[in-house]
Amino acid sequence: MQMKIKLAVIVAAVAALTACGQKEEAVAPAADAPLIVKIGHVGPTSGAIAHLGKDNENGGRMAIEELNASGLVIGGRPVTFELLAEDDAADPKQGTAAAQKLVDAKVNGIVGHLNSGTTIPASKIYNDARLPQVSPSATNPKYTRQGFDTTFRLVADDTQLGGTLGRYAIETLNAKTVAVIDDRTAYGQGVSDEFEKGVVAAGGTVVAREFTNDKATDFNAILTSIKGKKPDVIFFGGMDAVAGPMLKQMKQLGIEAKFMGGDGICTAGLPALAGDSLADNMVYCAEAGGVDEAGKPAMDKFRADFKAKYNVEVQVYAPYVYDAVKLLADAMKRAESADPAVYLPFLAKTDGFKGVTGNITFDDKGDIKNGALTLMTYRGGERTSLQVIR
Repeated sequence: MQMKIKLAVIVAAVAALTACGQKEEAVAPAADAPLIVKIGHVGPTSGAIAHLGKDNENGGRMAIEELNASGLVIGGRPVTFELLAEDDAADPKQGTAAAQKLVDAKVNGIVGHLNSGTTIPASKIYNDARLPQVSPSATNPKYTRQGFDTTFRLVADDTQLGGTLGRYAIETLNAKTVAVIDDRTAYGQGVSDEFEKGVVAAGGTVVAREFTNDKATDFNAILTSIKGKKPDVIFFGGMDAVAGPMLKQMKQLGIEAKFMGGDGICTAGLPALAGDSLADNMVYCAEAGGVDEAGKPAMDKFRADFKAKYNVEVQVYAPYVYDAVKLLADAMKRAESADPAVYLPFLAKTDGFKGVTGNITFDDKGDIKNGALTLMTYRGGERTSLQVIR
């Protein structure tokens, strides 16, 4: 009896091992099986600036669809790209949670986040996981100055953006005095600090430095204090969802100063948020990016395709998300691998990649070389480009 039991156990074990081997063989991918490549995207798709986060996400989806239609082959295998989109609500804690979720999902690369305040803390999580991260819009210089070799940026940073606006206020708008308000975020404080430096370097005077927060709606106390100092320009470091109500309250208080801000206010949505308080040539801002005449046809085509697809105008950074997704795919193709450890060095050596936002080359920190700024104003409720500066 014992011999029969032992024999039965042995037969069962052999059968189990055989089945296991058959199962492993069944799930092993064939050489020509599609390679699934997951690209993570994070932006605020809820909250006050959800329109900007959705703008970015839609830019990424356009790129994914085009890549899948192109028949790209990496390492001898056809590729299917997937976009794994997460919402960080422009909140640093939610941003790090979203980052960890994408790491756990084993994505092959990251595009995002939108805000500097979420991009910077998330970047450590991606770096620890050795995941390449391309930010299409975070402008705080700290992002690429942490010593991480996984961080890349497609736009000029606040040093260039804020400083240029500060000099523009004094040298072109002929302002003598300015007041500065920031929203206490990494982005808002950073761009305001650089604006202030630019003003002082150009010979102007900062008569007030105030702060609010990125969810505020009442600015009467701040603006009343500033009104008494009669500045020629008020600069706001923050986003359009706060700038719109601020402009309305400036009008109510009879403040006639020019209003300036960085790329956070320089959106297609600002006119709707500001209403009839947005007078022609009152608001001046800069987008951290832009194309010259040679690049205009490609950008115009992208904007037209985007409008046809989503029935909405590009807000600000959708083209940069689009380029970031295409850039990751290009690095993978050059490396013939979607493994982050393999293609990361190829991404870092990107030189002259032709995107809709211009040619992309990274420096040794992961910043774009020769980054552009587009100075803008609003006329007739529409953004009007004044000049592109590099």
